Amino acid sequence: MREDVEALDIRDVTANWVNAVVLESQINERIKALADLAHTPLFFGRLDYLHTTQEGQRFYIGRRHVHDGDGDPMVIDWRAPVSQPFYRASRKDPMDVRLRRRFGYTGGDLTAYEDEHLSDPTEADRTSRLLQAEIERPRVGPMRDIVATIQPEQDEIVRSGLAGTVCVQGGPGTGKTAVGLHRVAYLLYAHRERLARTGTLVIGPNRSFLHYIEQVLPALGELEVKQATVADLVAHVEVRGADEPAAALVKGDARMAEVLRRAVRSHVTMPAEPVMVVRGSRRWRVPAYELEEIVRELLDRDIRYGAARDALPQRIAHAVLVRMEQAGEAPDDRVQDSVARNAAVKAAVKAVWPQVDPARLVLRLLSDPDFLAEHADGVLTADEQKAILWARPPRSVRSARWSAADAVLIDEANDLVERTPSLGHVVLDEAQDLSPMQYRAVGRRCTTGSATVLGDLAQGTTPWATASWSEALAHLGKPDALVEELTAGFRVPREVIAYASRLLPHMSPGLTEVRSVRESPGSLEIRPSESDADVVAACLSALRREGSTGLIAADDRVPALAAALADAGVPFLAPGEETTPDIRLTLVPASLAKGLEYDYVVLDDPAAVVAAEPDERTGLRRLYVALTRAVSGLTVLHSSPLPWQLG
Repeated sequence: MREDVEALDIRDVTANWVNAVVLESQINERIKALADLAHTPLFFGRLDYLHTTQEGQRFYIGRRHVHDGDGDPMVIDWRAPVSQPFYRASRKDPMDVRLRRRFGYTGGDLTAYEDEHLSDPTEADRTSRLLQAEIERPRVGPMRDIVATIQPEQDEIVRSGLAGTVCVQGGPGTGKTAVGLHRVAYLLYAHRERLARTGTLVIGPNRSFLHYIEQVLPALGELEVKQATVADLVAHVEVRGADEPAAALVKGDARMAEVLRRAVRSHVTMPAEPVMVVRGSRRWRVPAYELEEIVRELLDRDIRYGAARDALPQRIAHAVLVRMEQAGEAPDDRVQDSVARNAAVKAAVKAVWPQVDPARLVLRLLSDPDFLAEHADGVLTADEQKAILWARPPRSVRSARWSAADAVLIDEANDLVERTPSLGHVVLDEAQDLSPMQYRAVGRRCTTGSATVLGDLAQGTTPWATASWSEALAHLGKPDALVEELTAGFRVPREVIAYASRLLPHMSPGLTEVRSVRESPGSLEIRPSESDADVVAACLSALRREGSTGLIAADDRVPALAAALADAGVPFLAPGEETTPDIRLTLVPASLAKGLEYDYVVLDDPAAVVAAEPDERTGLRRLYVALTRAVSGLTVLHSSPLPWQLG
């Protein structure tokens, strides 16, 4: 198939060089999408039907469509409607499937297969060993796709339509991130032309996380999906500073949107003088009261500040044209455009509706107590205003030490001035950690599109962590989104998730505990530690087994552990760096552990992880994240007493 595309001759089918360049680019993208991927088999399943109107009764299911030399399908794309029974069929509802076959691979070689006779009432239900083996396969390198192991409840979310926004609440190991990425792949398959025009975007919490997931979509043949963090989206200024928790909490509050709206609109002043337009020997006068009516009408429409400013000269010019027509002239659109560009009209617009620089506006709000008090009156308390004011105001936008929350405020102000372009679909992962203002920033990127929101309320580790999905979705601008909950765990062993779930009543009461489908006796070990040498020994023990190992510790413990590993001659990586057969240990600060997974995890001193956070609830949530990163085994070492909430 790739050779066929490479052999295409486009010389006689393009009308001009522009068409040729576009078509050549599309051909190159197609060639990339058909690239062979090492250790990634083209098919992983087969469906044999009892009855079908389709040509033939057997379909091989794979990551992409494969046809033979005659164009007949050999492998059906997993996203095609005919592939759906591979994920949804059961003994209760076989969906006309006689046999479902799963294929097992080792290093790209076909090594096993397993059959389910769904229409045979004599065959007993059993857990798929190949499915279990695929889920438990050692994790070395970046995140991989889960097309061979998608479960029915996951498939339902993956195949939900483009028009609606879906929010997925899922505990550790329930596959919510993979579900979100596979939904993007499905939507690109089902709505390719529309999303090619409008674009898709995956938003993750940090660069390490994005690096970890970046190979999933290319493995499914999707190369055009962009990835970014919220910080990337709002990078209007360089972030060089950090806020105190109290200031960050206020700056992230949705009420700041109203403060900014007032501040932007405050630049409009009512006209006090008439506008006199001279054309040839005639003078046309628009009185101040009529100008004021025009300005108030634009304000009442509540459109973007910049759009209203662009409309104002045309409105003034229209008022002049009315007077021309009343005097017997017959002006056309060219005359109106000419009047709108008249020096007197321009001067009036500049005086009444001046340009606003969003960064300078935010700088003034955070530097000028009187300006902030004027526009935050009745919105923020005096203490809240004091919390966000700079103690030593910077001299300019460039010299200011902007924080991440400040950049979000500038993005909000920028949208008040000029509309932010919208994408067709946005995936927002680890959403529980976003502030209301960050939700608004993401929501602006999908006002005319839809979103897939992924998160776990129990893993919210910021001071402004989401309290409920209904509140978060309202800030996102998608209050009618469908909320789905994944409660079946496939990644974390049952013993490990049960231990971590002891924290839930103390940090997130009311959330459903994840029920892992995987039993792994001996997967949890808890023991005291007397020195860093004990931690190194635990890492070496984990490295004797196949797969990746993550050493997770409180952030301030990382330098000491890094030195201990270096002294012992144990090579290790930082989060985001790809593991190799030679280096399989990653040293992970607890603050960066979210979303990552390792075959074996060594957790250093849980009490230190909790103590590193500003409050106990956030500390327990950070610990919950760290405890649930293991796929095969977790070793907990504690030099101080364990948090009492762990029992």
